[in-house]
Amino acid sequence: MLDGVTLDQLRTFIAAAEEGSFSAAGRKLRRAQSVVSQTLANLELQLGVKLFDRSARHPKLTDEGRSLLRDARLVADGMADFKARAGTMREGLEPELSVVIDVAYPMPALTRAVGLFRASFPRTTLRLYVEALGAVAQAVLDGRCRIGVMGTLPTIPEELRSQPLLEVPFAAVVSPNHPLAALRGALSKPELAKHIQLVLTDRSSLSQGREFGVLSPQTWRLADLGSKHAFLKAGFGWGYMPLPMVEQDIRDGGLVKLRIEGNPARAQIMPMHAVYRKDAPPGPAGRALVDWLKRTGR
Repeated sequence: MLDGVTLDQLRTFIAAAEEGSFSAAGRKLRRAQSVVSQTLANLELQLGVKLFDRSARHPKLTDEGRSLLRDARLVADGMADFKARAGTMREGLEPELSVVIDVAYPMPALTRAVGLFRASFPRTTLRLYVEALGAVAQAVLDGRCRIGVMGTLPTIPEELRSQPLLEVPFAAVVSPNHPLAALRGALSKPELAKHIQLVLTDRSSLSQGREFGVLSPQTWRLADLGSKHAFLKAGFGWGYMPLPMVEQDIRDGGLVKLRIEGNPARAQIMPMHAVYRKDAPPGPAGRALVDWLKRTGR
């Protein structure tokens, strides 16, 4: 009986669980509700396990159903990966590769990886874009870029596959002429809230209504790190910056590093990931670039 379980049945099971009803699953799969219901009844019969409790108005997953849902997703994702990888092999070497990079990604690591890419794939045109927060993921989700390197948006959309690359340390900094620079010891969040915080703005809607590392109600929002860096040095406010970008300023006295209460060092580490759509993984050149980004970032 178990040998007769099909991928279509698993996809129907996943859709019903995610949509919350058989009718909604039918709309998603473009099938009649009766077909969805019969498919799931057959699956339960073959498994010998009750997946849904149908006693209420809307079916609810049983404990067994919740447990098997994880496995069903792994199987469905594995098949999607298999088909997508086969597709990229059929396509062959990419004539052009579009990549979007998070503004916080260390430039030395990026240039080393791109140098290796250029030497190995001289006939593949590389197009690089720089974005922040959700705009990195959005460019990949929209298909404008095959690969994204993201970090300032801490949550990765479900449609994307990710690979860890490196970790970037961050520091809260301020101009030596700013009032915060004269304070000693760890600064409290109420004290920080009295001053303007310079933060990056998201050119996508993926982080709408959410804030990451914003401690002050007074904010100036900037679209790029270059402007933020210049504004920090000019004393317009305080803010977080990738430590590699401001280490020299801190050594030279152009910026002062702040200590913040309840903000341990580990919280100021930003993991960076390479991401791509599950249904459109990178080809040979893209896979090589991701590997070099991982190696040069160590």
